[in-house]
Amino acid sequence: MKNKQIVVGVVVVAIIGYLYLLPVKGLIKPKDAKADKANVMTASRKANATVTVDMVSAAAKTAIGTALTAKINDLEGQLKNASGADELKLQKQLATQWDDVNQPAPAAFYYQALARKENKLEDWLNAGNRFNDAYKLTQDTLTQPVFVTNSVEAFQSALKLKPESLEGKTGLGVAYVNGGASPMQGIALLLEVVKKEPNNWNANLNLGMFAMKSGQYEKAVGRFKTLIAQKQELEPTFYLAESYKQLGMKKEAIDAYQKCKDMMPDPVFGQRIDEYIKELKN
Repeated sequence: MKNKQIVVGVVVVAIIGYLYLLPVKGLIKPKDAKADKANVMTASRKANATVTVDMVSAAAKTAIGTALTAKINDLEGQLKNASGADELKLQKQLATQWDDVNQPAPAAFYYQALARKENKLEDWLNAGNRFNDAYKLTQDTLTQPVFVTNSVEAFQSALKLKPESLEGKTGLGVAYVNGGASPMQGIALLLEVVKKEPNNWNANLNLGMFAMKSGQYEKAVGRFKTLIAQKQELEPTFYLAESYKQLGMKKEAIDAYQKCKDMMPDPVFGQRIDEYIKELKN
């Protein structure tokens, strides 16, 4: 149930803050790749010194409001004086608390701390997935490279424990593309996952989104239709509508937008969808 809440929260924020028209940083010409990799690594080294769990927690508390921070503040206070088993227990509780309020960035750092101490597959996967989600929800150029670097570490560590983990390969593929230094390596990992598991949800979703960002809308439509054939969910339906719009398929786009509105009866979201539909009808 908690995982579902996390996913729903991330999806809603990601869609409302829709910024897919920005090009994928990693989909660049080979001659630019070396320079891009150097820039990413430099930015990451600088940011790692300043981006901490306390920093992202402070921002997250502002987002969720004081009413929801009381329990988190209490756990943080206990953690300052804890060690050993008590420290691990409190870190697990804090990771769960941040998950419950759909704030992946601080949750990621706590899962990372657990994973570095206990080296458990589940903690590494949780950390990597949360760092990928945190990247998806921010346009902050200070924190983005840190989220990517930490995500790569998490999924690489997970794959050392379980080399054939499709979840690990999917997450690492996403992180590689997000980082911009190894985009084709990332896409290759995602394609490897769907070759082994054609209906893999996360791999198809991200391949579809990366196809959109590189202007390959026909490929994106195929990915999203594969997902919707399994289950009608908000995120792939919204991106399917956007892909249809970019292809000039107005009727299909309007139908998909309307389904999005029906799936999420939120007045703000619904008003924005109505604007999209009106634009297509004119």
